[in-house]
Amino acid sequence: MHPSVHARANPDKPAVIMSRSGETITYGDLDRRSNRVAQLLRSRGIGVGATIALCLENHPWYHALAWGAQRSGVHYVAISSRLTAPEIAYILADSGAKLLLGSAYLAPTLEEVAKLAADVPQLRLDSPGPASLDQALAEMPDTPIPDERAGIDMLYSSGTTGKPKGVKLPLPEDPAIVQTNPLVTLACAAFGITGDSIYLSPAPLYHAAPLRWSMTVHKLGGTVVVMEKYDPEDALAAIERYKVTDAQFVPTHFVRMLKLPEAVRAKYDVSTLKCAIHAAAPCPVPVKRAMIEWWGPVLYEYYAGTEGNGFTFITSAEWLERPGSVGRALTGIVRVCDEAGDELPRGTEGQIFFEPTEGMVPFEYHNDPAKTADARNRHGWSSLGDVGYEDAEGYVYLTDRKSFMIISGGVNIYPQEIENLLVTHPKVADAAVIGAPDPDMGEKVVAVVQPLDMAQAGPELAEELRAYLAPQLSRLKMPKQIDFMEQLPREATGKLYKRHLRDAYWAAAARETA
Repeated sequence: MHPSVHARANPDKPAVIMSRSGETITYGDLDRRSNRVAQLLRSRGIGVGATIALCLENHPWYHALAWGAQRSGVHYVAISSRLTAPEIAYILADSGAKLLLGSAYLAPTLEEVAKLAADVPQLRLDSPGPASLDQALAEMPDTPIPDERAGIDMLYSSGTTGKPKGVKLPLPEDPAIVQTNPLVTLACAAFGITGDSIYLSPAPLYHAAPLRWSMTVHKLGGTVVVMEKYDPEDALAAIERYKVTDAQFVPTHFVRMLKLPEAVRAKYDVSTLKCAIHAAAPCPVPVKRAMIEWWGPVLYEYYAGTEGNGFTFITSAEWLERPGSVGRALTGIVRVCDEAGDELPRGTEGQIFFEPTEGMVPFEYHNDPAKTADARNRHGWSSLGDVGYEDAEGYVYLTDRKSFMIISGGVNIYPQEIENLLVTHPKVADAAVIGAPDPDMGEKVVAVVQPLDMAQAGPELAEELRAYLAPQLSRLKMPKQIDFMEQLPREATGKLYKRHLRDAYWAAAARETA
């Protein structure tokens, strides 16, 4: 299906509700708006196969821009509104975008982008003057373009381990804009999402999961409630206010909700929730167990990536029997491999690969054939870079990312285990564990902790955390250094910019030895 179909059948049904303001865009509105976007693209000479970029906050027009691109046969690049001007300019150049659609909210950043990427025209919502996207759209007809054709997103990795790279898939072979896709099938069959669903999207829409899943809800005819910005209490209030049935979170969202006072947590009725999806980052076992105890067995977890090379799935009931698992494969075949690319026996830790199954479209990293090749082994199986193992029944357990591994005294240490323990301490809001230079061991384990109360940061809390970890960690894994930071550099999707932290420690060590 497609929003245009629902616009004809049920034009007054809410397609998008902005959580805080309550602003509502009906399916009729969404169809008209997306038609105006498509007409605008054609008026600017942007035809089938071209690339455009979107860079704005969670805005009431966001979905209309995306659906307008989807029905124009273009690749649309969703750029993080948190990036700096040089980072945005890099993605524009790398993707070959012919037009950037933004908003007045980002005006200072986009002014700088205009200087760095002068060859990419900009139009902005809520912005007066010649670059006004509102005015440009108002001048367009709200009827379909004559050459409608299905487009597709082109999303960039978050750049947590290096420069972001675009995942470019070919335009769908079937040009029809009403075609279905594998995510629609998964949403219905595995998660039970339907046209009656009220789906809460708390994360920024420029990321893969929020954008693709909310657009999937639109394909089904459901209502998407968009949070302008995530706040744990606001999320609970939105679930109660809009009677949310389905939602998607990341573990950081859960951690922050669980840190709310008990009286605040108990204040809101979340009984309408029948499906709380989570993904994007590993969820500590105690955190997920606490959420299931609070919300009931409505948590559903998956493991997948922007690349679309595989998808695992697990229900609450299955997880309670296998704590820590991210489930079994629904698409692709899981292969756990050694450094040579050979498959390992079940129960043995190695790099997680997916063997493609029939109908899966191979991905490529745009303008980076070396990275594309590096993501595949000699069998042609592809990996997202995660390390883990399969149990005897084929359930996957992730232990960390290969690129985050710390080698201390020749011993491989994966930070995730240590981080999962730290965030369960009542005085810790967030934690990151990295490897820093050590003259004797090569690398040492460093924990960077974001306390709930920064006033408590210091030697006493560091010793308290060491005492908390000691019964649960071997001496080799124990952090040799615990530092404190008011806010860790974490994306709203839950992904941590661990590279930034690690680079800072290595640069400081280099200065000391220079």
